[in-house]
Amino acid sequence: MELLYGGLPFWGFALACVVTLVSGFVKGAVGFAMPLIMISAFSSFMPPDLALAALILSVLTTNVHQSLRFGLSAAWASAVKYWRVIVMTCLGIVVSAPFVVVLPQQLLFVLLAIPVMGFALMQLSGWKPLIPHRYRNPTEYGLGLVGGLYGGISGIWGPPVIVYLLAIGTEKSEMVRVLGVVFMIGAVVLTGAHLGSGVLNTETLPFSAFLVIPAAAGMWLGFQLQDRLDAERFRFWTLIVLMVIALNLLRRAVFG
Repeated sequence: MELLYGGLPFWGFALACVVTLVSGFVKGAVGFAMPLIMISAFSSFMPPDLALAALILSVLTTNVHQSLRFGLSAAWASAVKYWRVIVMTCLGIVVSAPFVVVLPQQLLFVLLAIPVMGFALMQLSGWKPLIPHRYRNPTEYGLGLVGGLYGGISGIWGPPVIVYLLAIGTEKSEMVRVLGVVFMIGAVVLTGAHLGSGVLNTETLPFSAFLVIPAAAGMWLGFQLQDRLDAERFRFWTLIVLMVIALNLLRRAVFG
C-alpha cells in the first residue's frame, strides 16, 4: 500500500485523487490544463520529483483518449497537418528532460507566463491577431520547440501550442483533437524521458498508475460539458483557463 500511496499519508493520497479528478474534468471540458493543475497542487504537499512522476501516466492515458475520440483517421490527419509542432515539441522535451533538477524553474515560469497572459488579455479585450500563411510554418517550429523545452522540465508544454491554435482561429473540435495528438505524442516522449531520468521508477509507477482512474472519471465528466459549449463560449473559457495558468506560473515563480 505504501507504493500505491507514493509514500504519502492517506490524506495526501486522497487529496491527490481529488486533484486528479478535478484536473481531468477541466481537461475534458477545454482540452488541456491537466498537468498544470496537477503539478501546481501536488507540489504543495509532495516532493517535486514525485509530483512530476504522479502526473505522467494520467497525462499519457487521457491524451490518448482525447486524440482518438474523433477516430483514428481524424487523429492521423491532425498529426500530418501539424507535424512541425509535434516534432519540435518532442525534440524540446528530450533535450530539456535531463535538466529537470538543474535549471531554475522560477525563471522559466516567468518567461512562459508573461507572453501567455499578454495573449489571453488581448484576446479577451477583442483583439484577434492573424498569422499570415507564409509565417505559419516557422511559427509552428518555434512554438513547438519552446513548448517542448518547458515540458521536459515541468510537464507543461501546451500553452505555446494553444496560443498558436487560437491565433489561427482553429475550430473547436479540431483544436481539441490537435491538442490531444500533440499532447499524446509529447506525453509518450515525456514518459520515456523520465523512465530514463529516474523520475518514473518502480517506487513511483504504482502511484502514477492508480491516478489514471480519477483522471479518466474526471475527463468523462468534462466531455459532457465540452459537448454543450458553443464555439465562442469554448474560446472564452479556453482563454480564462490560460489566464489562470499564467497567474499560477507567476505565483510559482515568486513563491516557489
